[in-house]
Amino acid sequence: MSRSIRPDAVLIQAVIAGALSFAHLHDLAAAAGQSGWKAWAYPVSVDLLLVAAWRRLRTGRDRSSWTWFAIALCASLGANVATAGLLDMDHVPAWLRILVAGWPALAFLGGTLLVHAPAPNTPDPATNPEPAVPEVEMQRTDTPQPAPAPVPAAELTAASPKPPASAPAVPSALLDHARSIADAHRSTTGEPITADALTARLGLPASTCQAIAAQLQLT
Repeated sequence: MSRSIRPDAVLIQAVIAGALSFAHLHDLAAAAGQSGWKAWAYPVSVDLLLVAAWRRLRTGRDRSSWTWFAIALCASLGANVATAGLLDMDHVPAWLRILVAGWPALAFLGGTLLVHAPAPNTPDPATNPEPAVPEVEMQRTDTPQPAPAPVPAAELTAASPKPPASAPAVPSALLDHARSIADAHRSTTGEPITADALTARLGLPASTCQAIAAQLQLT
């Protein structure tokens, strides 16, 4: 379903103004000696330069765009004023004929400069590098201590604490139980049991186990 076309006052005004300006430029070019299709090409050239300069102004405000926009605007306004009766269209002065004859080269130069002018420096999001993330250096405030080297079993046995002089009394039944554990360990492994191993097997307080190991003469 096509949309209904509604009249727009601004659009109608633009069409009327464009048609009148187009006709004035054509009449001035024809009076300056440009006959046939050449007289119709002048309005198109002026309007195209005006539009190109305006588009350039919207994308990047540089001085050359303002210059060519002013030149095209003066050409259009000059033609409108000249055809208002202030100029004898049957006897156009020589300087006006020169301006009309030189307009194609001037318009071509302006259009070329507008098209090939460098674009303003705008950051491209596709090529813009991402901000570098600052590296965080992790530093420990404490100095890690090296793991202790394993101590041989012989040194552990030699370093086993001896029972103090005031060692607790060990019941004979507990002493016999500890002796049976030591004998079973010797018969199984062929080596005497150590004080630490006996302590682990009995599960008694350290002072009691030390007293038992001293009476069994375990190292």
